[in-house]
Amino acid sequence: MMNDLNQPPLTDAQDQELRIALYPGTFDPITNGHIDIIERGLHLFDRIIVTIAINVQKVPLFSLEERSAMIRECFQNSDRVIVGCTDGLIVDYALKNNAHAIIRGLRAVSDFDYEFQLALMNRRLERTVDTVFLMTAFRWIYISSSNIKNAARCKGKITGLVPEHVERALQKKFV
Repeated sequence: MMNDLNQPPLTDAQDQELRIALYPGTFDPITNGHIDIIERGLHLFDRIIVTIAINVQKVPLFSLEERSAMIRECFQNSDRVIVGCTDGLIVDYALKNNAHAIIRGLRAVSDFDYEFQLALMNRRLERTVDTVFLMTAFRWIYISSSNIKNAARCKGKITGLVPEHVERALQKKFV
């Protein structure tokens, strides 16, 4: 299992009292939809660990380090959002980091079937970790990292769909 990316361990007594949630995904790249879910999740939790999940079935455009840096830049003024990564089970990573919830964003009904199955499997693997579903804000319902990468690849205008630093990183990848 991979470790956090330059993050302090979350094992002291204070962290055990915090309401900590994971927000896992590939974040290739992070979008304004992801940011919306994280910001709304902060109303429910004291700390969110944005967890870059290493999926060997996917070939990311950005390296793990690039994705981590982009996420960190989005939340550079918050000590409540940290970035981690794992190539193992999300529920195991949650327990390791004293998190008792996994945040998942839902864009459409089609997302729900997959996410519900995943939540049930995670619940079966670890009963102390719950899944919290947050509906994507209407203005972001149609975007995904894949759609944004495809638009950027074809020189489409993605301004306003991702943070400016992410837009610049995408433009550099598709020069």
